[in-house]
Amino acid sequence: QVVMAERRLQCTWKRHVSEQLKLRDRIQRQAFEEIVQQYNRLLEKSDLQAVLSERYQTDKYEVQRGHDSGGDLSRSDALQQEMAQIRIKHQEELTELHKKRGELAQSVIELNNQIQQKDKEIQSNEAKSYQQQIAGLEGDCRDLRSYLQDLERANQTLKDEYDALQITFSALEEKLRKTTEDNQELVSRWMAEKAQEANKLNAENEKDSRRRQAKLQKELADAAKEPLPVDPSVKKISQPPPGGLLDSISNIFGYVRVVANCLSWVTGSTGVCVFVCVQDAHDGEVNAVKFSPGSRLLATGGMDRRVKLWEVVSGRCEPKGALTGSNAGITSIDFDSAGSYLLAASNDFASRIWTVEDYRLRHTLTGHSGKVLSARFLLDNARIVSGSYDRTLKLWDLRSKVCMKTVFAGSSCNDIVCTEQCVMSGHFDKKVRFWDIRAESIVRELELLGRVTSLDLNHDRTELLTCSRDDLVKIIDLRSNAVRQTFSAQGFKCGADWTRVTFSPDGSYVAGGSADGALYVWNVLTGKVDRTLDRNHNSAINSVSWSPSGTYVASVEKGSKAILWSDL
Repeated sequence: QVVMAERRLQCTWKRHVSEQLKLRDRIQRQAFEEIVQQYNRLLEKSDLQAVLSERYQTDKYEVQRGHDSGGDLSRSDALQQEMAQIRIKHQEELTELHKKRGELAQSVIELNNQIQQKDKEIQSNEAKSYQQQIAGLEGDCRDLRSYLQDLERANQTLKDEYDALQITFSALEEKLRKTTEDNQELVSRWMAEKAQEANKLNAENEKDSRRRQAKLQKELADAAKEPLPVDPSVKKISQPPPGGLLDSISNIFGYVRVVANCLSWVTGSTGVCVFVCVQDAHDGEVNAVKFSPGSRLLATGGMDRRVKLWEVVSGRCEPKGALTGSNAGITSIDFDSAGSYLLAASNDFASRIWTVEDYRLRHTLTGHSGKVLSARFLLDNARIVSGSYDRTLKLWDLRSKVCMKTVFAGSSCNDIVCTEQCVMSGHFDKKVRFWDIRAESIVRELELLGRVTSLDLNHDRTELLTCSRDDLVKIIDLRSNAVRQTFSAQGFKCGADWTRVTFSPDGSYVAGGSADGALYVWNVLTGKVDRTLDRNHNSAINSVSWSPSGTYVASVEKGSKAILWSDL
């Protein structure tokens, strides 16, 4: 390749020299064209002079012959004089032409000398220029050869590293395969042991049930043998209300479903609360819960990086599927207005959208520099607002999948709700901020007495429900921008910065979970606690969701448990 490059270089400079010589020939020819033309004219006049001389000589001889034969003498003299004048005139012109010819010849000689000198200078300059170019090209060739050698060495190094990485990858792949096989074997053994333990537990429960039945039959037989005194003054014996009843045990969420009677002592009446107890709904803490718009689906999100879907049908709750793709724990869940898409915020600085029908991940919205603590669909379902620990709110367009606007809020955003043209955000600095989507500016602020953990709107979007770390739940009238109602309870305590509370569908009740695992339901009209459900959660309740139909309330906790309540 180097030899070919040198040959191409040699041909190039030879071609360049030839073109320069042709150009010089054209330039010099143009400079001497006038001299050549003058010289050609001189030659033409010289030839004309010779022709005229011959003609005059012929006329002279004819005149002399005519004179000898007796012609007119006076006419001959006149012709001779005319001829003499013409000859003198032509002689003068010829002399002038010879003089110009000498001058032109001298000019040609001088110009030739100048041309030769210029040719020598051009050749000298061209030789120097070509020598410099050749030297520079030789230096470039040396640099290229050195660079090529460096590339070859680097390529060899990379090849060696690739071979080493390939060997390491093969070893790790083999190790992964063995680990997977061992894991499958352990899971199989664990499942078998669990089945054995379940069989043993069922057998013990059956024995215990038989013992209780035998004991009860014996007690009834003994009681039937004893005589009972009758008081004639007593006309009617009131029957006590039935006690707790273990209704049925079935596999709900793959676990135990318990139905029990609950007494409500607030109004003095008895109400029945049916709850579905779910053990280990997620592998770890459960942070978010949300009903779909049709109340048919329930979604839960936890620290196991999954969103699980449960189908609620006729009091039964069965697992339907899991949405995967998040790289960290789920912090909030929201459905679009049609219930076709599910939006989840995550601790991995991103928000994701799945289609509910096929559980496929459709969009991943990245751009925050901190945990995304809340994300909500706008009413048009074509845009999304997300709030993050990085103290910013971002507006996303689902059509172009890009961030349209970023607003700096000045404080970590814990929750978001939206109306048609306004976004309301609750923050760590105890403020609720109202944003105009079109102007990207704060319309107003409302400061509470504690860090804001939750926001929710009633069905008419005229009232805003807030929860804060001062253990107070408040309703703000958005038309007057004033606090309309404040709820509290003796045992109610907000357990985390992301504790969520909710309105009932008709806006008549408010439900919220406490740090002690109790679920509180307040009456909006009276401002008092309507009932307290405190026997099923074992840790702080993180989130509560009321189904749009008003039939169910779901609550999740810092443990792994989710509870579905009905007939509240």
